[in-house]
Amino acid sequence: MRFLPDENLSPQVGLLPEKEGHDCVHTNDLGLSTKPDPVVLEKCKEENRILISADTDFGEILAKSQNKQPSVLLLRKQSGRSAGKIADLILLNLDKVADDLSNWALVVFTDDKVRIRSLPI
Repeated sequence: MRFLPDENLSPQVGLLPEKEGHDCVHTNDLGLSTKPDPVVLEKCKEENRILISADTDFGEILAKSQNKQPSVLLLRKQSGRSAGKIADLILLNLDKVADDLSNWALVVFTDDKVRIRSLPI
């Protein structure tokens, strides 16, 4: 899978998925760290990437726009959790949500739940 960890996450969040064979490029590496959220979403759409973020604005943007893509993996309640632990959480649950993400979805990971909303919302 192709991921784009957002600027609100450490670039290290993508290292473990990358070691597992996934393509991960951080927003900082693409010069997107100060760009508006719709620009980041458009880049994900252009490059067929799944956005990984802790910013709930992305879910709101997808809902208001009725866009069918890109998929967003939203991490909730991760405050204080290390980048390695966040990467572990993603990899632990990725098989369960891979089909949903491949078919355009907003997937929300909390400490103990996974919620999936097919796009458009």
